[in-house]
Amino acid sequence: MIRKIICVSGMPGAGKTSIIEPLKNRGIPVIAMGDIIREEATKRGIKPLSENLGKIMIELRKNYGPSIVAKLCLEKIALMNTDVVIIDGVRSLDEVEEYKRSFSKVLIVAVHASPVTRFKRLYSRGRQDDPKSWSEFVERDFRELSIGLGNVISLADYMIINEGSIEESRKIFEYIVRVINND
Repeated sequence: MIRKIICVSGMPGAGKTSIIEPLKNRGIPVIAMGDIIREEATKRGIKPLSENLGKIMIELRKNYGPSIVAKLCLEKIALMNTDVVIIDGVRSLDEVEEYKRSFSKVLIVAVHASPVTRFKRLYSRGRQDDPKSWSEFVERDFRELSIGLGNVISLADYMIINEGSIEESRKIFEYIVRVINND
């Protein structure tokens, strides 16, 4: 039975997925909330470009409520049998509250990096939904902030500043997960 949910939050390009990766590779289950949106785009036959994914994200929340993506994640979590699950990409306090209704321990870890650092990472990553210009980057940031991402980051239980090496940030995240697991 899952007892703990670790919600990892941060602006696009902050390094959320990168710091989670080693723990995922060691068998800790990870659900990426963005994958839920990408799956929806695929179902609809829509290209997974940033603008399209943003529209789907906002449309789902408008039509089914602000915690719909968390509810869809909960369906996946229900099939798991583990003590801890990491949720990659929590974007609103409504989502956090949805997890709290289902699990006894829900903690938020925010990952932060400056806009310039994040833009360079996203631009070089080259994923189809990554911004191709500074204006696309800023537009995406404002879209993410409009659904409450800034509130999640500001109320995080833990904060990782991810401006240095990814190895350093991974070690900090692994330490935080150990502390949470021993709590």
